[in-house]
Amino acid sequence: MFCDVAEMVTKSSFANKSQKIYSWLRFLIPAVVLVLGVFLHIQQPPIIEDIELKTFDFYQRIKPRAFLETSVRIIDLDDETLSRIGQWPWSRTRVAELVEKLDHLGAAVISFDIVFAEPDRTTPARIIDQIPEISSQPDIAILLHRLPDNDDLLANAIKKSTVVTGFSWIPTETDTLPAVRSGFGFAGDDPTSFLFEFPGAVTNLQKFSQAADGNGSFTVIPERDGIIRRIPLFFKHQKQIYPSLVASTLRVLENASTFIIKSSGASGTLSFGEQTGISEVKIGSHRIPTDQNGRIWLYDTGYRPERFIPAWQIMKGTVDPTLIRDHVVLIGTSAAGLKDIRSTPLNPVAPGVEINAQLTEQILTGIYLNRPDWSLGAEMIYMIVFGLALIFLLPRFGALLSAMIGFISIAAAILLSWYMFSAHHLLLAPVYPSFLILLIYLSTSLLNYLKTESERSHFRNAFSRYLAPSVVETLSKNPDRLRLGGELKEMTFLFADIRHFTTISENFHPEELTRFMNSFLTPMTDTILQHQGTIDKYMGDCIMAFWNAPLDDPQHARHACHTALDMCQRLQQFNTDFTKTIHSKLSSIEIGIGVNTGECCVGNFGSDQRFDYSVIGDEVNLASRLESQSKTYGINIVVGQNTYAHIQDYATIELDLLQVQGKSIPIHIYGLIGPPSLNLEPYFSDFHNLHKRFIEAYRGKDWDVALDLIHKINIRTKPFGNFELFYRLYQDRIRYYQEHPPKPDWKGVFTAQTK
Repeated sequence: MFCDVAEMVTKSSFANKSQKIYSWLRFLIPAVVLVLGVFLHIQQPPIIEDIELKTFDFYQRIKPRAFLETSVRIIDLDDETLSRIGQWPWSRTRVAELVEKLDHLGAAVISFDIVFAEPDRTTPARIIDQIPEISSQPDIAILLHRLPDNDDLLANAIKKSTVVTGFSWIPTETDTLPAVRSGFGFAGDDPTSFLFEFPGAVTNLQKFSQAADGNGSFTVIPERDGIIRRIPLFFKHQKQIYPSLVASTLRVLENASTFIIKSSGASGTLSFGEQTGISEVKIGSHRIPTDQNGRIWLYDTGYRPERFIPAWQIMKGTVDPTLIRDHVVLIGTSAAGLKDIRSTPLNPVAPGVEINAQLTEQILTGIYLNRPDWSLGAEMIYMIVFGLALIFLLPRFGALLSAMIGFISIAAAILLSWYMFSAHHLLLAPVYPSFLILLIYLSTSLLNYLKTESERSHFRNAFSRYLAPSVVETLSKNPDRLRLGGELKEMTFLFADIRHFTTISENFHPEELTRFMNSFLTPMTDTILQHQGTIDKYMGDCIMAFWNAPLDDPQHARHACHTALDMCQRLQQFNTDFTKTIHSKLSSIEIGIGVNTGECCVGNFGSDQRFDYSVIGDEVNLASRLESQSKTYGINIVVGQNTYAHIQDYATIELDLLQVQGKSIPIHIYGLIGPPSLNLEPYFSDFHNLHKRFIEAYRGKDWDVALDLIHKINIRTKPFGNFELFYRLYQDRIRYYQEHPPKPDWKGVFTAQTK
């Protein structure tokens, strides 16, 4: 009997070990499949991208963009036109005639999906070189030289009309570059790092591009399978940005002078401190969503004959004028022999000009396909949620219910993707997430198939013993979450404090004071967070925030200063609400803000039992000292010299060469008055120049000149601030120094009397 018991114990021990191994495999294998699948999705290897693109093509074939009658037409140099009018290239006089006829018919913009790179060989003066016999006939040669140059005739026709010329990028270097006929405005990160670049271009003769109202590239970049799906709106060569033909056409149509390109880091973009690329382009009144490289997804209608007008009808005068009047007309060719044939999702033999026409239609109608920045994250979340659901539910509920869950998740992915496309024109990829979920289901089902019902029952009983270790395992994979210490990096710090808070608080009951503080801190906190700041702590009426951690922010100093200006702006609205709804007996409140930039240590600080994510260092303390000095100088925002080095285009004035308490080396401090736009105003420039002369006179001990400049400055301070306290402070100093002259080696340093 003892042996039987021993054998049972041995078998039980072996079974327990098997259960433990299987319990890990049952989660580990599908988890590995899930992790690898998500990793591959992040990396976006070509095969996955190809699957996604083919899916989007299939959607377009099911539901192509509805063709709407728009003011866009293609003047087609088709085979019939070449048969009737003559082979291409035409003489420039004939092209000029086409332009003049289109202009006479009232075309809004005439765009050439053609490049005129070489002089016209049929120009009379050039015929002499082609026919040697003419040179022996002086009278004929002189007559031909007197005839107008064909290229000049076309240039004149272009100049008299509203024309956009086209050029083409090529993969080899060239001596000439396209003319740039527009300006560019940027919001956020520099867009040139995201645009496609080419080393050279086939350009028009200079006289054509100079005569035109715009100039743009008709280059399109196919995907790996040769299909055109995304068309760039802009390109770059070195640091110069060049528009596409479509972008230039719309700019001329909108009578705009500048393109506005919005990238990550711009206000309203969600990039989490990362350079995620271009998100939007503004051309006149049109806001155009793009991918990170500034491309628009082609939403194909397929071939529509209504778009095309054969060029011979224009030349013969048989076209209906209403088809041209106030229309954008793109001149291009569908003739197979001219080799401008491309493949699109719906048309394997689409003329290149038709692609540009479709893109123009999309922008004018505001109908876009968009694969938003969050699509990759949404697809990953979908895979993780349903993948984990299968991993954890399959062992508990069996294959049948898990199969239903898997089927529902796959069906939901496909239906949701189709709904987002058909209803909102958003591109979400369903195939790869569905395939990964199916793979997880199959891998988990295979493991379950290898076990009997008794082993699965044993696993369910043992699972509770592994729940706590699984939590420990999660923490062990992220040890940084529980580790004290930090890293050294340059950051910008902001301290904001309510002036005379003690006096203000005496007018409140405790509940009123709490309501007052909450109503004050809420808009101030919103402002900090809107500009990518991190709230460190609240200390009574004081807010401490910092930038460039935990997320990297290359523009941390500028974001902090913009935050400070916005906080003062929002304080005005708060004061209005404060006196009306919170405490009508009190006057408006004021705040002082100190901003400083420098190296500090940022990370988790505290004890083994409790710690906070915070910053420490001398530069942090200096920011606090600067906030205190804002009251002394009567300036709302005081910034240190390190911060000033990053914001020299902002409207600032130098306040002092100050030695704060606890520091042996004096620093230059500055008052932040306004954004860069204020710095461009003439009245501020006058004030800034007078103030600069005043500081120089003060430090040069030229007291009378300094006092005279204070008088002149006070007259000019009203439009953008009250500097009465600041200049009164300096008047008192000067009077003191007049009676008690400073030492000969005095450099203008003032030692702060308070922290």
